Amino acid sequence: MSENIFDLTGKVSLVTGGNGGIGLGMARGLARAGSDVVVWGRNAEKNAAAREELAQYGVRILTREIDVTSEQSVTDGFADALSQMGRIDFVAANAGTGSRTPFVELETEAWNRTFALNLDSPMWLFREACRHMSQRAEAGDPGGSIAVVSSIAALTPAPTAQAYAASKAGAIALVRSIAVGYGQVGIRANAILPGFIRSDLSAHLQQMEKFTRNIIHGRVPVKRWGEGSDFEGIAVYLASDLSSFHT
Repeated sequence: MSENIFDLTGKVSLVTGGNGGIGLGMARGLARAGSDVVVWGRNAEKNAAAREELAQYGVRILTREIDVTSEQSVTDGFADALSQMGRIDFVAANAGTGSRTPFVELETEAWNRTFALNLDSPMWLFREACRHMSQRAEAGDPGGSIAVVSSIAALTPAPTAQAYAASKAGAIALVRSIAVGYGQVGIRANAILPGFIRSDLSAHLQQMEKFTRNIIHGRVPVKRWGEGSDFEGIAVYLASDLSSFHT
């Protein structure tokens, strides 16, 4: 008799930017595996579409319009999710932004805006998640998993991605520190580093035949763009108990 070792029934997952792209792919995988899912996104129509799609898997779906660049919105939103769902077992900080502004033209406001979404937002979210998961551990229910969607840009330099690369590198450092700080109570912390994924951020590159030929076909082993659906299994693994030693 076969057993579904990735069954997430009874778990609750929260995904920021979960109404499209990588985030929706993660939310879909989690719902398919039996997890209840909280989706945060700023677009009401996309939230509604995500809720309709995910609900077909027979799990509880909660969508909220949350501005994750606001600390108060994040803390209030997390409290609301706990109130509505009872617990949070897995958190994926996926919401992010980028810029192609030449460095000498990069304004401080744009730099701060990028860091607010790519680094401040995960910090606020993970702080709330770690507090909740630590309290559960003290009550005899240890465990929990958090993940940030960083980027290969954190490791591979690009000529016009200074703010994006720096913020994504900071996100990796953040989860590494959380991993060693909270591993003793069973909280895992990991970073996902996507490469070339079809999304609004990469729309301009998708239109460039030379980029597809030289980079996608030349450097990507599977010779194609990544899709949001490629992150379904990654999210399920990190949310499951099978990743209990992966941090």
